[in-house]
Amino acid sequence: MAINRRLIIWLIRAYVQKWGKAIFAFFILGLFFFFLLQTFVFSFISKITSENRETYGLVGTYSIDSLPLPLLQTVSRGLTTITPDGIAHPDLANTWQIKDSGKTYIFYLKKHLSFTDGTPFTTKQIAVSYANVRIEKLDDYTIAFHLQDSYAPFLVSVSRPLFKNGFVGLGPNVVKNVVLNGSFIQSLTISPAQNTGSTRVYQFYPTDDALKLALVLGEVSVAQNLSDNSFQHMSLNAFPNLQLSKTTDYTTLVTLFYNTTDRTLSDPKLREALSYTIPNTFSQGERAYSPLSPLSWAYQNNNHHTLDYTHAKLLVEASLGTKTSSYPLFTISCLAKYEEIAHIIQASWKKIGLSAKIVVVPTVPPSSSFQIYLGDFHLPQDPDQYTLWHSYQENNITNLNKDVRIDKLLEDGRKIVNQSERVKIYSDFQKYLINDQPATFLYFPYSYTVKRK
Repeated sequence: MAINRRLIIWLIRAYVQKWGKAIFAFFILGLFFFFLLQTFVFSFISKITSENRETYGLVGTYSIDSLPLPLLQTVSRGLTTITPDGIAHPDLANTWQIKDSGKTYIFYLKKHLSFTDGTPFTTKQIAVSYANVRIEKLDDYTIAFHLQDSYAPFLVSVSRPLFKNGFVGLGPNVVKNVVLNGSFIQSLTISPAQNTGSTRVYQFYPTDDALKLALVLGEVSVAQNLSDNSFQHMSLNAFPNLQLSKTTDYTTLVTLFYNTTDRTLSDPKLREALSYTIPNTFSQGERAYSPLSPLSWAYQNNNHHTLDYTHAKLLVEASLGTKTSSYPLFTISCLAKYEEIAHIIQASWKKIGLSAKIVVVPTVPPSSSFQIYLGDFHLPQDPDQYTLWHSYQENNITNLNKDVRIDKLLEDGRKIVNQSERVKIYSDFQKYLINDQPATFLYFPYSYTVKRK
């Protein structure tokens, strides 16, 4: 063994003496070419990859069945499509008929359409269900929905994108990958069906702050639907590599709800007084004066309660008297994200002699456990708000239950399919609701999208 070891050492020395300079030269040359490849080729490949793949960040916790509608619409289409004003237009359906006073909807499908897997689109692939609705497939391109009762917003219901076998849709994109964390989606990868554009990876975060941190750290290239543009007491505008844009979210309405069964707040004059103290502008969003979006075909621009401390004070005195020391202490329950707004309202009420304490709550409180609640609600695409304001509905947290006019308008509004008649109905609904003042509508929040340059 000792002889073999000495022999091996001798051979290595002899090899190094003869070829050492060449080995060293080729080693240096190899390093040079490695750094050259890293600098130019690898960076070029990285650039091409990043240009064809973007990571989007969204806030929210979603399951397979509860993904946001705008995201689903990038993958598929519905029988109808709804424009921002709330009007239904043909999409997968070429046209439709409404019969039996709004109890039967017949849709005639467009022909020569296919799912992204090549399957022709016919009524056979429509697998949907609605409560109290019987579906009848009359032929490959005609489908009828028989409703138990007339329901005018049904054209909005059928605008939801259609899928087969999970996420196989009829849109320009396909779902490539879904990563789950338990029953919730952690990330979703969407690519162009024809491989002609960039792939988007959607990452979901629990809070705005978590998404902002991911953006600053470079985990996402685009952060969507942020509620503000601040990060750790700085504006995201201060970051030179970030580009910010702002839009108004007309699907969400920040609102001050009053418990109308409360002994003090049962007086509509007092609720009206509180509304007259609300600022005319909010830095967090666009001022709202109606329960409907200003984009809606049913919106009416009238009967606004603009800031008027003098009138508010007169209404307070008419309701509570002139002795301010006897005025009750109000309680504003609010979501954490609206605590700053609650303090603005608190300061505004103080100017007319009213005091309020603020209690932060994690979610919408039961109607029996709050006096005033500062939160928000989602505006449906159709002006129908039956579930929120009708006296027999659980979501009617203001306990508005004494105005038969509003109940009747809400009932008629969802049964009558003629749009011109519905305009009159919802005009009256807005007028009476604002007169009764079960809530003060504050603003439509701004939504920020931040991109990495």
